[in-house]
Amino acid sequence: MASKVLLIAATLPRVLAWGPLGHETVALVATEFVLPETRAFFREILGDNSSTDYLAAVASWADDWKRTDEGAFSYTYHFIDALDEPPTSCNVDIERDCGETGCVVSARANYTTRLVQSELNREEREIAAKLVIHFSGDIGQPLHCENLARGGNDITVTFDGEATNLHSVLGYNIPEAITNGSTRADAHAWAAYLISAIKAGPYRCKTRNWVAGLRVDDIEDVALRWARESNEDICTVVMQDGAEVLEVGDLAGEHTEEAKGTVNLQIAKHGYRLAKLLDAISQAQ
Repeated sequence: MASKVLLIAATLPRVLAWGPLGHETVALVATEFVLPETRAFFREILGDNSSTDYLAAVASWADDWKRTDEGAFSYTYHFIDALDEPPTSCNVDIERDCGETGCVVSARANYTTRLVQSELNREEREIAAKLVIHFSGDIGQPLHCENLARGGNDITVTFDGEATNLHSVLGYNIPEAITNGSTRADAHAWAAYLISAIKAGPYRCKTRNWVAGLRVDDIEDVALRWARESNEDICTVVMQDGAEVLEVGDLAGEHTEEAKGTVNLQIAKHGYRLAKLLDAISQAQ
């Protein structure tokens, strides 16, 4: 039963990733762990002097932008289509999987590099910052690092009696089951819980490994390692029994309860990673 449920947590689609609630929570976790100089740097770039919401306020901007004429080119930047064979074999190969139009690994690297180029104008740097913030959520979602069933979009499931897909379950249902809501206030409450787990709870001894080897001058390699880490969950957790088991039964209730731990871990981990990436960008100026 547990293997089926954890599979749910990680198996949602690349189109929306975590949804606004999850993306905002990643950003709010990051806000707690950035250095003071990083906070000042990104408040200036984003034109937002708020004390806590300057990252969260733009965390989902990229999902809206990709639907505009101006930002349509960025659609493929939100995922990488790993052409592996889960559950038998999981892996990400940048040359094989990224594609000519780019992917979350190459885009994360490109826009991080742009942020340390002081010759760019403010508007260009603002867009780069918004994309880096957003891709921190996307790269932590295992099916944003998988090609199978369009990253889970074509896996039909039932949640609380309603026909849906794994994308919607991960993007909305499970986060809202954790927070009992979907507002910015709910994101703050969720972030507070995860921040406590990082500072003095079960994640406290994990943070060093979460950001091991993080360097702005080698950011594509870092992003690729994080994508491979997420992709590994497809075989070990998400698809270890195959996709078919997810299409049977209702994923609400016990399934969701067992999935919450995986979702909490991914949001906390990539929120912390975002903080340390933003610190590295700020220090590279």
